[in-house]
Amino acid sequence: MNDSDDLLPDGPQGNATYRQLMDEVRAGQLNAGDRLRETDIADRLGVSRTPVREAIRQLEADGIVTHVPRQGATIRTLDYAEVMELYEMRAVLEGTAARLAARASSRIEIEELETLNRELEQTASQPEALVLNRHFHAAIFDAAKNRFLTRSIVSLQKALMILGPTTLTHADRAEKAVEEHFAVLAAIKARDEDKAEAAMRTHIEMAQRVRVRTLRARASFDGDLV
Repeated sequence: MNDSDDLLPDGPQGNATYRQLMDEVRAGQLNAGDRLRETDIADRLGVSRTPVREAIRQLEADGIVTHVPRQGATIRTLDYAEVMELYEMRAVLEGTAARLAARASSRIEIEELETLNRELEQTASQPEALVLNRHFHAAIFDAAKNRFLTRSIVSLQKALMILGPTTLTHADRAEKAVEEHFAVLAAIKARDEDKAEAAMRTHIEMAQRVRVRTLRARASFDGDLV
């Protein structure tokens, strides 16, 4: 998916800095509430403050960064309602992508989906699993062949990154995700649009359940209600 490239900061350094900060958010190295100090980031990445400023500006446009009084640029914190709304929209958008993939995917695209999920099955407990999972979902978006849908999903995924690492890092989740992927894939291969959408919605809802349990556990630890 390359549609998100249209939204990148101008200039190669701003572009690279933006991608680096996005990777750090995705990996949980930058978390909700963390401050983004231009000088610190510039020193750490070996760039000037200008590309850092460009990157932070784009992260703000993505909804990942907000400006907090007396703190400055800070990674946004999502409340419980926002998390539920994001997953609801993810189920709608990715369910639609699976439906369209069942209608429009080629034999080669289906074979690639199967290969990716088989590889994920073999590496479920390893770091590569996170990348393979992203590739599997991206391959479905590509197979759906709808650029407007893809752009909406990319925007949503950026907001979800604020939550930190994927739910695949939780015990047994990767194994179950592989099974859910195969259910989606079987429906796509059968050209059954209704089943493909339903299977993908189930997959997203299962991830949502894991996320909710994590949020509640964190809230109990922090002494806050979610």
